[in-house]
Amino acid sequence: MSTTMTIRLEPELKQRLDQLAAATHRSKSFLAAEALRDFIELNEWQIQEIKEAVKEADNGDFANDQEVSKTFAKWDVNAG
Repeated sequence: MSTTMTIRLEPELKQRLDQLAAATHRSKSFLAAEALRDFIELNEWQIQEIKEAVKEADNGDFANDQEVSKTFAKWDVNAG
């Protein structure tokens, strides 16, 4: 089941959506729903990761100096 939502787009973005829909043989509605789904999933993931990081920080769960140095060495980065 789906529901209808109306959004306002800048003319250039609408034109680009029209062109993409034509090129992919997909409806503008399908492409917009896919883009919104991807956007929401990405932001939900980022928010969850931030919440978990804050919880770890609140619990004092930080990398020690040795762990940080090891990571920098792995990537050949001079932290000094």
